[in-house]
Amino acid sequence: MADLANVNPESRAKPLLDAPDKMIKVRELFGVDSDMEVPAFSEADERVPDLDPTYVFDPDTTLAICAGFAKNRRVMVQGYHGTGKSTHIEQVAARLNWPLIRINLDAHISRIDLIGRDAIVLKDGQQVTEFREGLLPWALQTPTALVFDEYDAGRPDVMFVIQRVLETEGKLTLLDQNRVIRPNPWFRLFATTNTVGLGDTTGLYHGTQQINQGQMDRWNIIVTLNYLPAATEAQIVLAKSGEYDHEGGRQEVERMIKVAGLSRQGFMNGDISTVMSPRTVISWAQNALIFNDVGFAFRLSFLNKCDEAERPLVAEYYQRVFGKDLPESVVGKA
Repeated sequence: MADLANVNPESRAKPLLDAPDKMIKVRELFGVDSDMEVPAFSEADERVPDLDPTYVFDPDTTLAICAGFAKNRRVMVQGYHGTGKSTHIEQVAARLNWPLIRINLDAHISRIDLIGRDAIVLKDGQQVTEFREGLLPWALQTPTALVFDEYDAGRPDVMFVIQRVLETEGKLTLLDQNRVIRPNPWFRLFATTNTVGLGDTTGLYHGTQQINQGQMDRWNIIVTLNYLPAATEAQIVLAKSGEYDHEGGRQEVERMIKVAGLSRQGFMNGDISTVMSPRTVISWAQNALIFNDVGFAFRLSFLNKCDEAERPLVAEYYQRVFGKDLPESVVGKA
């Protein structure tokens, strides 16, 4: 599972292997207490995500994703931003050597982008019009895992295209080509989403939409990946910032996570409108190394993202844990 040099994906029209050629025990590979076995590839091609040996797996989410790979279930991972939803799927795929493609369903992704379009190409010195398949038909015909990021931000016309392939044996009809594409038996489909198809109820995720409940019903497994226990989150931060891996550094990381916990509790209580994600904690830890000042790094990493009226309260969270006042705190302004 060594890193591969960047290669233009067009250099290989199909994945290296046509099908998985070995079985791996989930307990041995991920340390999750389960007897499940997952098919895997013995060789990696350029579409297999890079392996992160320090990644910390959430047991429930890992089992759900492994079930998607092993049993061809459609798996949706839902949760707050920065919890590592997409990365979780990528790191499972990396350990299985399973080719994976991520598509971010932003407002610019259209039906044509997914399905394909007519393109003018040169053949025998003549310009001819030829249909070029989009990523969806291509992936559907190969042993590839397709991940739709920000699934709840997709345009309605795009969502109905995806709905066709959500069934396990869902065929895709290309009307322009009079073709019906049958899915490869090793094609897998995943999605990540901040909401669970009911729209934005918190005010955090502008641009998300309610998802057709007929479509939501087609997702076989929906798993929630939210903020991890403090000890697990500390493991992640230490893995990403090894400079803290000593007694004093570990204590500092624990204090950072306590501040993050206070911000999350404040968000749930409705006191503040911005929540501190694990990604932000990692940024804070790394910025503190750059500036050699934990308080200044906190202001740059999180405090300045908050509503100005809420900053004194967020600064108080920092003061409670670190025992130091920031310029934004009530005492600092006095």
